[in-house]
Amino acid sequence: MRIHWHRRDLRVADNVALAEAARTEGEGETEDGGVVPVFVFDPAVLDHGSPPRVRFMLDALGSLRADYRERGGDLLLERGDPREVLPLVADEWDAEAVHWNRDYSGLARRRDAAVRRALDDAGVRREASHGELLHEPGSITTNQGEHYSVYTYFWKKWRDRPKDDPRNPPAADALATEAGESDPLPTLSELGFEEPEADVEPAGTDRARERLVEFCGTDPDLGASTGEAGVPSSESGAGEPTTDDERPPVYRYADRRDYPADRCTSRLSAHLTWGTVGVREAYAHAAAATAAARDEDERESAEEFESQLAWREFYYHVLAANPEVVTENFRSYENPIEWRDDPEALQAWKDGETGYPIVDAGMRQLRREAFVHNRVRMIVASFLTKDLLIDWREGYDWFRRKLVDHDTANDNGGWQWAASTGTDAQPYFRIFNPMTQGEQYDPDAEYVREYVPELRDATPDQIHGWHELPPEARRNVAPDYPAPIVDHSERREAALAMFEAARGEDD
Repeated sequence: MRIHWHRRDLRVADNVALAEAARTEGEGETEDGGVVPVFVFDPAVLDHGSPPRVRFMLDALGSLRADYRERGGDLLLERGDPREVLPLVADEWDAEAVHWNRDYSGLARRRDAAVRRALDDAGVRREASHGELLHEPGSITTNQGEHYSVYTYFWKKWRDRPKDDPRNPPAADALATEAGESDPLPTLSELGFEEPEADVEPAGTDRARERLVEFCGTDPDLGASTGEAGVPSSESGAGEPTTDDERPPVYRYADRRDYPADRCTSRLSAHLTWGTVGVREAYAHAAAATAAARDEDERESAEEFESQLAWREFYYHVLAANPEVVTENFRSYENPIEWRDDPEALQAWKDGETGYPIVDAGMRQLRREAFVHNRVRMIVASFLTKDLLIDWREGYDWFRRKLVDHDTANDNGGWQWAASTGTDAQPYFRIFNPMTQGEQYDPDAEYVREYVPELRDATPDQIHGWHELPPEARRNVAPDYPAPIVDHSERREAALAMFEAARGEDD
């Protein structure tokens, strides 16, 4: 008997540790019995949770349990410290081993080390698999054996490395649990959380696959049947719609992914965060779309989507090598950065009441959907750190609490990039202008008007020029929408001075 400990791998397909636990005699395993899947509601992890993420997690667990029950098994649900819970479960089921997929945050690594010691004391073998990334931290390094701090060089090696195929789900006869033996899913309130303010999207592998197939235009059955390096055969690749309008979004991704009103992104981030779809399966679909491109433009666009999977892994590699970046600047300056303590401005930013329309639209999307478009994430992060001059950690913490797709490695990497404190960071002297960003990426102001109803009757010129309108004109156009709380030009100069002082360049 073996136990598979689910954490951020809430799926049965393309699950490396689960597949390893389900291996039978003749495939490398000799133990009798089957696999007992278990999820532990760990108070230490829940302390870092938030209503949107816990809502998504519970939905994903419900879907995962249904998948197991369709196979004649069940998902055990336990509450408590996994150091105590897992040895007891192993004893109850007379299990020889506990399997799990590695996680790379500092909290996860400390937890896993403690669980390993507890299982050792109980005489239970533990097996950790490399299952949540295509290339494990430490496998892509510089010639000196160090992790990369510049994405471009990382991407070139990541792109050219062979990729493992997705793993098949376990067969029904590999599961040991009988349906109906486990407790029901707890509610949000039973776990100590209120209902989320946002309308959280549905979770589960079926929903993740729908998004993936719709975005890439690939065969729904593509996955474990892929060939070498995850590239499908001609029979299982992307379809061939006959007109440009029918081509799937992945072929417009490179040109349109920065335009939030276009909705030309995959929206897979929450599913990858919680593992309702495996990264090998996601890559197989991306590679299939690349292989099915009709011309060089389409191929480059599909490859751009592949590069986003590489960005995700880049930040995981950085976090694994530098766990302190969650609370500390990755890039060091000679002097401390003198961030401002401005509670009123911080609250206006959180509420989407800064008087900068594209910023406010993003912050209101965050509250409404527990999600923000990636280009807008960069804009609002730059505004907080370069216009309001507020520490990036304040923004990271707010996003951690509000995003359904919060991922320690990627959120931290993104925030530090915007703040000019991270790897491959935006140079401190390049500061997003929120007005020109809005004009460039939301030219018709469709995105702004969707999330800032006070501006629905304003023209795009009025919205993008809101900072230039005289007070009387602003009152006539949108009396309930605020004037800009800071002057961007003045704050740009203040930001430059702040960073130059940190670099030791002030007079």
